[in-house]
This record gives sequence, C-alpha cells and structure tokens, in this order.
Amino acid sequence: MDRIQQYIDENRETFLNQWFEVLRIPSVSAQREHKDDMKKTADWLVSFLREKLGMSAQKIPTDGNPLVYGETPKIPNAPTVMLYGHYDVMPSDPDVAWITPPFEPTVRDGKVFCRGANDDKGQWCAHLCGMQTYLALNGSFPLQIKVILEGEEEVGSASLSKFLDSEENRKLLACDALLVSDTSAAGPNLPAITYGLRGVMSFEVKLTGANRDLHSGVYGGSVWNPIIALSMLITAMMNRDGIIQIPNFYDDVDQISQLERDALAQNPYDAEEEKKQIGISASFGEQEFTVLERRGARPSFDVNGITGGYQGEGGKTTIPSWASAKFTFRTVPSMDPNKIREKVEQFVKSHVPEDIKVDLEYQQGSGGMVAPLTGKFVVAASGVLEKVYGAKPRFVRDGGSIPIVAKLRQELNAETVLVGFGLEDDGIHSPNEKFNLDSFFNGIKTDVLLWEAFGKLTV
Repeated sequence: MDRIQQYIDENRETFLNQWFEVLRIPSVSAQREHKDDMKKTADWLVSFLREKLGMSAQKIPTDGNPLVYGETPKIPNAPTVMLYGHYDVMPSDPDVAWITPPFEPTVRDGKVFCRGANDDKGQWCAHLCGMQTYLALNGSFPLQIKVILEGEEEVGSASLSKFLDSEENRKLLACDALLVSDTSAAGPNLPAITYGLRGVMSFEVKLTGANRDLHSGVYGGSVWNPIIALSMLITAMMNRDGIIQIPNFYDDVDQISQLERDALAQNPYDAEEEKKQIGISASFGEQEFTVLERRGARPSFDVNGITGGYQGEGGKTTIPSWASAKFTFRTVPSMDPNKIREKVEQFVKSHVPEDIKVDLEYQQGSGGMVAPLTGKFVVAASGVLEKVYGAKPRFVRDGGSIPIVAKLRQELNAETVLVGFGLEDDGIHSPNEKFNLDSFFNGIKTDVLLWEAFGKLTV
C-alpha cells in the first residue's frame, strides 16, 4: 500500500490531466451534433490503451457509436477479467444551472465538477490510471485483462447488445469475470459491492375515443372519456399498498433469502433524513419488506408521464378524443421480460372499454441480474475494498438498471463484480455533476489491488 500510495502521489497531476483531457470532450450520445465527439473519445481511448497500457486495442465500428476494445496477453492458468465502462455522457442541459461550464472540469472543495465526472468517465479513468500504476510497479499483469468501452449506455446500448449476438464476438469478449464501476459506494469511506440490479420495461399506451374532441355538455355521460378510461386502467394496475394487480405478475419473483436480508440491513440508511431531503412524510410500498428490499429486490410499477386533453389557461369543457401515458416496470432477475410483456398486453386490453381504441407500444426491456455473494471474484474484491477503506464493504442490490451488464453476464457466463466509487450526492445526470478527488484516487488504489488479488485466483 505504501508503494502504491507513493506512486499515486508522485503522479497525481498526470492522472488528473488524463482524466480532465477526456472529460473535456462532450461525448453526448443522445445528440447528433456530438457524433464527431464520440469518435474523438473512442480514438483517445484506443490511443491510451495502446500507448499507456501496452494493450492490443482497436476501435470497432457499429451502426451507432464505435466500441473500444483492448486486451493484454493471455496468462497460462490465470483468469481473464474484463473491465466494462461507457464513454458516453448525458446532455448537460440546462447549461444555465451549472456553476461552471459543464465540459470544463473544475476543482472546488476537493471535488471535480464536470459532466461525466462520475458517470462514467471518472470511474473507468480511475481503473485505467490504476493499470498504469500496476505496470509501473510490477512490470506486467498477473492475469489477462480485457477492456470493453461503449458509447451508447445512456441511450440503451443497442450497438453493444447487437455485437454480443455474434458467437465470434462473444469469443472475443470471453472472460471469467466482468468488472464494472458504474455504481456508488455506500457512503464516504464506506465501500460497496453491488450484487444485484433490477431490469426495466418501458411502455406507452394511447387510448382513443371519438374522432374529435367533443362538447362535454352535449356528450357528457353518454360517451367514454379517454382520460377517465386511462385513469381507471392505471389505477387497476396497482393497489394502495404498492402491489401490482396484473394476474400472475409475481409468479417468477424469488423470495429474498435471509442472507440477503441480513446483508441489506447492514447498509447505512436513514429513512427520516431521506424524507426530509426529498420532501415527503411517509414511505410507500409493500409493508412486509424494508425500503431497501423494495428498491433492490422487489418489482415496481411507475407512471412516468400522462398526456391528454386541454392544458392551456382557464377551462375548456370538452371530452378529449385521446389520452396517453408512459409507464415502466422495474423487474427482478428471475422475471422473464417476454412473459411480463404478454401479461401487460393482456391486462391492458382487458381493462379498456370496447368503444376505446388502444395502442400499446413496448419501447424497451431488459432483465436484471444478481450475483452470488460467495463468488470467488466477489470475495476477493471484498477483501481488497476492506484493505483500501479500512471497512468491510456493504452488499447492495441497486434499484436501477444497467441493461447491458445483465446481457454481458448471461452471454459470457462470467461472474460479475460491480464496485462503485461514486457517492449518492454526485448528481449524475443533473447539473453540477461531481466526483470527489478522494473517490478517484481510492479507485486507483482499489484497481491496483484488484489485479493483484484476481491474479491469485485459479480458474
């Protein structure tokens, strides 16, 4: 640890300059005007992997943004571990809400403010700097390392998902374990290993009644109002206790083991403080489960937006001709998205009046993932985190989704280790996103020790 810390201290400015250089490239995947910035970032990464880490690296063209792939030589009788990350970032809008320019990394109070500072450039940059450190101190790696970095995570990972459909490409990415840093620590100086992610399914439904808006005095009480029909449909989907009412929805939901419940209970969580922060007075959901269990290990249903009828100033006494809603489900790993899709379609059709036309669009879907707490790479990573932070890591089931991670794990049959260095208050996707300098440099130390620990494992 002393040698590692000394090297990091001596190369602090070099590591920061590398990180800041790639942060300045506005690699926004959602906006076409940044297409050249995506290519520029991919070129930067290929050059870094080759020149700084001695990897065999390439930019892989796709129908969307390029993939970046690199690898070190295979080591006999040693594992292969692949680092996954994404180089695309969210749009910076609204720019006026940023204290400093969104693509100019600025250090304030020990924190770096910039779009992508945490999500995800800060996290994989820490790994790349950790690899530099390991090579400088040891000369070579004790295992084979592969790196896959994509430019579409923020818009659905379509290109990497398609890439994985090829057997040849799966052989290229074959590994024993997948290392991901796109999550958070449990708190300042309190590490975490995320061992579960929920899946996500997105729908949009549009209900249409008459062929035009109608006068509510002339027609009221005699024709269906699409907004009322939509409201009844949404209300029917979930009861007041947060239990989804779609028949057989929970058939494949696994029960939470006592081991998991005990692990989740160890995570720091102050319900009263959270209520104050977000301005609510009570939590919601299935009462037999704790808040953290509801968020990480149970399915959920949410309406994300409703449109229909008159929205202008004053009143307008009409029966609108249509209404629509966007809604999502968060699913747990044991649930099959195709089965859920069928159940949702049947439920919607059966709960819409005959005189209302229904259009249901399935927009996207992906399964979740859960890794065993006893996996050898997870156990090794746990020991490393305790050494770096001086505290045992908390084990977390994240309520969010990283859809491509579930597919990578399934297609490659690799153990998954999600070690996040960010903090909940880093403001990812929001103005003034930041990443603490301590988080960055702890990430570098962790990376060095991970390769050492993983290299000792047998496969």
